[in-house]
Amino acid sequence: MSEARTFECSICGEPSTDICVYCAKDACANHRCARCLRCSDCCECEVPLEAESAEESAPAGQNHPVS
Repeated sequence: MSEARTFECSICGEPSTDICVYCAKDACANHRCARCLRCSDCCECEVPLEAESAEESAPAGQNHPVS
């Protein structure tokens, strides 16, 4: 059996096993977008992942302010 190779994230230096599909640099889980699989330097997603999870956890009717 062979061990999984661990590399160093090109952004923060943490251990990494993934690469950016766009620039092919090593990227840890904190710096690789789950949507586009690009590193945070190359990601072009309009909405950050944190914003999406915050909207999903808000109770119904509180996502939009009342005018």
